[in-house]
Amino acid sequence: MSIWVCGEVLIDLIPDAPGSENRVAHVGGGPANTAKTLARLGHDVYFIDGISRDDYGKKAEQELLDDEVNLDLAHVSDKPTCLAIVSLDEKGGASYEFKIEGTATFDFSSSWLPKPSRYKPQVLHIGTLVTVIEPACDVLYDWAVQVAEFAPIVFDPNVRSVVMNDRDKYVAAVERWVALSSVVKVSDDDLAWLYPDDSYSEVAQRWIAGGVKLVVITRGAAGLIGITAEGAVEVPGVKVDVVDTVGAGDTVGAIVVEAMVEKGILALTGDTLNEVLHRAAIAAGITCSRAGAQPPYKRELKGV
Repeated sequence: MSIWVCGEVLIDLIPDAPGSENRVAHVGGGPANTAKTLARLGHDVYFIDGISRDDYGKKAEQELLDDEVNLDLAHVSDKPTCLAIVSLDEKGGASYEFKIEGTATFDFSSSWLPKPSRYKPQVLHIGTLVTVIEPACDVLYDWAVQVAEFAPIVFDPNVRSVVMNDRDKYVAAVERWVALSSVVKVSDDDLAWLYPDDSYSEVAQRWIAGGVKLVVITRGAAGLIGITAEGAVEVPGVKVDVVDTVGAGDTVGAIVVEAMVEKGILALTGDTLNEVLHRAAIAAGITCSRAGAQPPYKRELKGV
């Protein structure tokens, strides 16, 4: 039994300092960051995406393999790697410009996606751009419907409005995935952009009424909120010297997936959920304390 993480691995071109025009290539992509975190925590994780044969693709492949992410279910492609050109504000907050079209990163096809009936994964984590960029999103949705017969789905919209600024279209895409998911991990910024007239609680309660078991809302330095049918659990953020915030939310998603595998989704309420969110806040703080989506290792969370 294994964890599946599906979505993009790409190259983040990140400034070497806030405001700098000098950029350094780091392997990124929300789902790849989540897979890397899970592997560093000692879990058996398979990453599912198209990986290019170009130099950036080789760099991504090697880094994932170095962290012991299993790539047996990934697809090797001659198309180029997707690039994310990152800008950092004075507090280290990241914004993105993407080079997407014609890349290996979004080259999904039913011809190579793994059959869930054969592998029977424990959980599927999916999200970010692959769930909204056509035609990849439609191919993946049809595939995820099959996966949902065998495993719960964790969805992270990880909104990138610079790629799709049509709010109604984005909301429709997100809602389709939410309806298929057992857990949704979402940021307060995502919710504010998607649903400017609704409170976070209203959105979460609507999703839960539709069948979602747990909604985890990340709020940056303010911490995390977990909402279930039984109520809300809130934990504060962890104070760190922030280098950048790239990959922090992806780290939280990995901790939630870990808890689902180790404790079961129905156990994630009350005190147990509080413990999980506390661990997630510490892990995300570690990620923020170093450059370029470098999540913690298991040893760094010992005793948490």
